[in-house]
Amino acid sequence: MSSNDNSTYEGFTADERAAMKEHAQAQKKAARPGSRADKAAEAERDVLAKIAEMQDSDRAMAERIHAIVKASAPALAAKLWYGMPAYALDGKIVCHFQPAAKFKTRYATFGFSDQAKLDDGAMWPAAFALTEVTDEVEARIGALVQQAVS
Repeated sequence: MSSNDNSTYEGFTADERAAMKEHAQAQKKAARPGSRADKAAEAERDVLAKIAEMQDSDRAMAERIHAIVKASAPALAAKLWYGMPAYALDGKIVCHFQPAAKFKTRYATFGFSDQAKLDDGAMWPAAFALTEVTDEVEARIGALVQQAVS
């Protein structure tokens, strides 16, 4: 930043720092010795515990999304990613749920990484705003998750 720049860099927000801290803790936990099955079971418990901590509407959506992902793509493994429920294939995040409360936004987000096979021409959606998970939304998420791992 030049000395003539009138803007100030205030660094990361408290929410961003907390998310990075959660990510670092998850990385340390994953690096500990143990069997792959034990780590997968622990990661699943961690995700379910994180979902249980969420506020009412975020929790309800996260619970349904967790069930949808597990049913639509059983090969995906649940794990925390920056303190959010995420689902990985061969250790690489494919999709994740960001609760509205995470960064104090007006809606939750269900997003996909570059690992998701959702390509559709030169441009396609990679994240979706969620205010509730209706039957129609559930069907759409299920189809997207299946496509993402196909």
